[in-house]
Amino acid sequence: MNIIIGLVIVFGCIIGSFMATGGHLNVLWQPYEFIVIIGAGLGAFVAGSPMKVIKDSGKALGEAFAYKVPKERHYLDTLGVLYALMRDLRTKSRNEIEAHIDNPAESSIFQTAPTVLKNKDLTAFICDYVRLIIIGNARSHEIEALMDEEIETITHDSMKSYHALQNMGDSFPAIGIVAAVLGVIHAMGAITEPPEVLGQLIGAALVGTFTGILLSYCIMNPLIYMIKAVRSKQNRLYVIVKQTLIAYMNGSVPQVALEYGRKTISSYERPSIDAVENEMMNPGQTVAT
Repeated sequence: MNIIIGLVIVFGCIIGSFMATGGHLNVLWQPYEFIVIIGAGLGAFVAGSPMKVIKDSGKALGEAFAYKVPKERHYLDTLGVLYALMRDLRTKSRNEIEAHIDNPAESSIFQTAPTVLKNKDLTAFICDYVRLIIIGNARSHEIEALMDEEIETITHDSMKSYHALQNMGDSFPAIGIVAAVLGVIHAMGAITEPPEVLGQLIGAALVGTFTGILLSYCIMNPLIYMIKAVRSKQNRLYVIVKQTLIAYMNGSVPQVALEYGRKTISSYERPSIDAVENEMMNPGQTVAT
């Protein structure tokens, strides 16, 4: 919603001020300039990006518009699953724990946390490291180093679309100059025409420069920044899992280990201690604020 409101403000101010100074909107409507700029930018984006990145870029833009970041329910579900697994690690046999991590879709623990179960990558991340804890041979600092490497890889992969779109956005001003030069060349080919005709052709050329800068700084940059913010918040769930499990491996009881994970959440999004305690007592039933 913020993106839509921001774009309305951008276009309202630009177009409104242009019209207030006596400008005519039909002068700004130069479809061939738009084709040159947008088409060249998209073409370069497709040429320089693997198909997976192209598809993920569409998904990332959708997440940015919907501001699809973890809510309190996501955090509570993640902490609730970790608490249940750590509790069972202390009280139940290896076979009972393996039943949960080998088939999380059928696990009573994961079924109480639908937001975790829906996130297949996060579910796999939790199950893989709980399995390593069950084996019992790995030391906590080794597991922590491995988690850091995997989280770095996850972050790198999730940001590929961000970097690809950023490169496209950064190219629009230069492509706008290309469109403007093509317009000037067209105008020079009509140098013998009356001044009013030449004025229209030169104005059309300048619209190319205007469009390239507008696309880059007022449309693409805000969208790209929002993609980065959304993906960074989504990846925060992995850090919560890491800090919680490492604290448990270092000897903390499950209740204390959860605090290590909870404290990694931004203060204005962090569930309260009471909410986490309620989640431990009644998994999946805590009312998120």
